[in-house]
Amino acid sequence: MRCVVGVDLGGTNVRAQAFFENGDPAGQRFEHPSFAQQGTERILESVALVVRQAVASSSVAPEAVGLAIPGHVNDNEGQVKWSPNFGENVDGVFRYWKDVPIKEPLKRMIDLPIVMANDANAAAFGEYVFGSGKNSAHCLCMITLGTGVGGGVVLGPQSVLGHASGPLLLLGGNQGGGELGHIIVERGGLDCSAGTYGAVEAYCQRDAIVRRAQHRLRRGRVSLIHDLVEGDYSKITPAVISEAARHNDAVALEIWRELGGVLGTLVASMINVFAPDIFAIGGQVSKAGMWFLPSLMEQAENSAIPSLFRDCRVTVAEQVEDAGMLGGAGLGLLMTS
Repeated sequence: MRCVVGVDLGGTNVRAQAFFENGDPAGQRFEHPSFAQQGTERILESVALVVRQAVASSSVAPEAVGLAIPGHVNDNEGQVKWSPNFGENVDGVFRYWKDVPIKEPLKRMIDLPIVMANDANAAAFGEYVFGSGKNSAHCLCMITLGTGVGGGVVLGPQSVLGHASGPLLLLGGNQGGGELGHIIVERGGLDCSAGTYGAVEAYCQRDAIVRRAQHRLRRGRVSLIHDLVEGDYSKITPAVISEAARHNDAVALEIWRELGGVLGTLVASMINVFAPDIFAIGGQVSKAGMWFLPSLMEQAENSAIPSLFRDCRVTVAEQVEDAGMLGGAGLGLLMTS
């Protein structure tokens, strides 16, 4: 079978693994610090290292490399147009990536064709090809819940009018689109790190979920969350809130219901625009889906066009742990097909 290397470049580590075209591993997984704030050359050296290791470990010679990177990625230009996670400190000031060439320098280091994309866009593509989309969905929308909120839209050829072969990953005019986490759900609402007000990310990112718990506890609400962190509210995480929810803790269940309500507004809007047959919820926070999906579905059903809602299956993503690498692998296969 054909084989490609999928790479997930994160702010802490970079991971790579060779995959066959059915998504099965073709070799071992390798991980290395990404040195995200130590300059482009050091970062690319780390990427090249894990790619070379993945290639050497693969049972079949890989044809290409698919690279998932947080930020605005333009594959046509071979550049990262903007990424706040990567760069270097200059005179005590962090200079993040802006219009940084990535593809050509990396190709010289690994001598393989490279395709690159935003990490959440890539994850959506991987979920389409190797997850709930079964490589046959008419349209898959996906949102990823974690430190931030990202997303992506993948269109099958059946979902467009005109000549197309698919699947097609929606990138937008300058390849920076598909930012579902920055859709406004409340005009003038909470701010987020991107400088917008009322976007989904402000309500559904990891820290926003944690703040909900901290706020309630400081107001004197009785909750198992307090006991689980021994009164140190800085130790609250979504996993802790989920543990409390497993014991039917009222505060924890409220937090997940609130999250589901906001997500339901987003899902309804996306259903009305794209009419997906699959809407996948990914990222580490998706593991709490059993508690937030009911309120999500209630809100979405009350807001989406009924005939479109009826034909959409909302589900937790099948690929969570390896979403970035599999997304990169899917793009690599698309590039070489």
